[in-house]
Amino acid sequence: MTLSENVAERAVLAQYDYQLRPVERGYAGRTLYINLSENSIREKPVSQQMKDLFTGGRGFALKLLWDAVTPQTKWNDPQNELVIANGPICGITAYPGSGKSTIVTLSPLTENVIDSNVGGYFAPFLKFSGFDALEIQGKAEDDVIIYIDGDSGHVTVARNSLENVDAHEISNVLTERFGGDEKGKRGIAVLASGQAAEHTRIALISSSWYDVRRKEARLKQAGRGGPGRVFRDKKIKAIVVRYTDMGGDKNGVADMPLIRKAGQRINKEIADFDDKQNQMRKVGTANIVEIMDHFDLLPVHNFRYGSHPDTHNIDSKVWKEAFTQGLPDGCWLGCTMSCSHGVDQFPLKTGPYAGQCVLVDGPEYENAAGLGSNIGNFDAQKVLELNFYCDTYGVDSISFANCVAFAMECYEEGILNKEITGGLELNFGNGAAALELIHQMARGEGFGVTVGQGVRYMKELFVREYGADPKFIHDIGMEIKGMEISEYLTKESLAQQGGFGLATKGPQHDEAWLIFMDQVHNLLPTFKDKAEALHYFPMWRTWFSLHGLCKLPWNDISPENNKQTKEPAKVEEHVENYTWIHQGVTGIPTTTETLLAQSERVYNFQKVFSMRMGRVGRVHDYPPYRAMGPVTKVEYESRQERYDEQLTRLVGIDPSGMSSEEKMKALREYRENQYEQLMDAVYTRRGWDKNSVPTPEKLKALGMDLPELLEVVEWAKKQ
Repeated sequence: MTLSENVAERAVLAQYDYQLRPVERGYAGRTLYINLSENSIREKPVSQQMKDLFTGGRGFALKLLWDAVTPQTKWNDPQNELVIANGPICGITAYPGSGKSTIVTLSPLTENVIDSNVGGYFAPFLKFSGFDALEIQGKAEDDVIIYIDGDSGHVTVARNSLENVDAHEISNVLTERFGGDEKGKRGIAVLASGQAAEHTRIALISSSWYDVRRKEARLKQAGRGGPGRVFRDKKIKAIVVRYTDMGGDKNGVADMPLIRKAGQRINKEIADFDDKQNQMRKVGTANIVEIMDHFDLLPVHNFRYGSHPDTHNIDSKVWKEAFTQGLPDGCWLGCTMSCSHGVDQFPLKTGPYAGQCVLVDGPEYENAAGLGSNIGNFDAQKVLELNFYCDTYGVDSISFANCVAFAMECYEEGILNKEITGGLELNFGNGAAALELIHQMARGEGFGVTVGQGVRYMKELFVREYGADPKFIHDIGMEIKGMEISEYLTKESLAQQGGFGLATKGPQHDEAWLIFMDQVHNLLPTFKDKAEALHYFPMWRTWFSLHGLCKLPWNDISPENNKQTKEPAKVEEHVENYTWIHQGVTGIPTTTETLLAQSERVYNFQKVFSMRMGRVGRVHDYPPYRAMGPVTKVEYESRQERYDEQLTRLVGIDPSGMSSEEKMKALREYRENQYEQLMDAVYTRRGWDKNSVPTPEKLKALGMDLPELLEVVEWAKKQ
């Protein structure tokens, strides 16, 4: 069957032909708009002002969404958009980690604007097909497949003809359908979700690429904030992009030798040092499981504890042995870091695919820690099975792990019982029960659907329906702004508490990961030091999402002399690499300050956007107390020597003769006061007022004093 016959068979609802033209200096120069309610497709130009103020990637996506919604728009309104963007550096092959998409939408989980990044080939292929962003509005009446053919300049929206319901099958089937032979399959990338995305708020979108050695499509995930729920609410079955004319310079760069200069430097470092630094090419991010355990940072039993004697059952040695070694595991062309590991021919024991042997992509650290220690599951088989089903059903593994851990603690505390859970014994360590919960999410039935609505939803429900103590529930519910916290125990790191609490979209580690700088290396002793870090690192990390880059090549491989530099955490040689790359692509003279200014403009724009959608004030920036200190007596007494010493040294209290409850109260007062001081220091450093609102003066200094932004700021001051 020819491609045209294939398209015709699927009942085309809308189609659009566009002129193919090369990318220039990193930009395609236009975006693609699809309205599923109207069955309309058109392109929009990218103005110079849009480049100057919003740069690309996350910035473009936020601007497109801002223009599409009103303060009254809800996540499931047709007016809400799903925007997928790339960025000017995205797609280069001479430097590792340049294949990232950023997905922006109004979240069903946080009920505000969120961004989530994902690897795979979709973002570069979208750009080379002709578009800096894809903007989808409206809702289809029935499931549709969106197809962008970058080879012919043709876009279609067609009724879905697939019976497959989960991401791993959808991606493989469509890769074969649209790719044809082996060469053609390499030019196909698919966005898909799974059947759980129709029933949960913690749903993800998977992004595929074709692994020519494994002969199947592999998946990376945009999980944070529930974009998969929006994807399926709009009745999108899949988005396919085809681009087969790959070459070494499709970005139309200004100075390829300068880009190669940066690439040669880091690629040599990866070859020389990766095996003795983090072993990203052998283990990936799962290399830190035992390190987190050693420093009491690994989340155990809903973040009660930071280590466990059974951690060796899920540490990096286990995954290193399980991963297929010796394959180039990059999720975009030219990525020599190759950290996208997989377990081949993994035998499933539960669910609709029981008895099949599948490819499991991962686990990465977050999956091993969340699906493992945080729910008390130290069975590697169950970690991998949960990992697979999260990915293919379309469930964010971080949120899933925290939701299950929260439900398990509520069960053990007597807030829940078997009657409520449908007979499930939700004790910590019951990996079989966790698997049943995710299968229920996919089927849209049972207590699993409740768990799949997120921790914030469960907190409200358990107080309202089951008589839970609201104070206790709030203290142990590990979410901020509606989003579940990434898998790091932050009790002893005030800076990381701020890194999560002060993050704009919610507590995701891609904004500020300061826990080692602060807790382990003690590099941030003062509030001023912490505030400076909570300014610089969120701004710097934002920059990757503006350009379609992965952050791992920045700091998961280091130059040999990095520890001798003035500020090792910044990895300044690699920051210099990025100035070369940016200048090499765009032709614009670039400094570190140039990059940070790009980020600060967009970061403050996203902050104002969140206020426009109703999130105003410092009240939203507090973490649950468990992220700050011990909530229960058993937590305190498990680290009594540490906490007693802190009461003496920091609080000035002699704890002898005090009950555990009295000591916990005194420690809590101290730690909450410390956090208040941190918030004030960070707001000042960022140019915001004490209520977490950017000042007009700050926006003017950034060149972001647009009338529509100033209007929101003035309104927020009156709230």
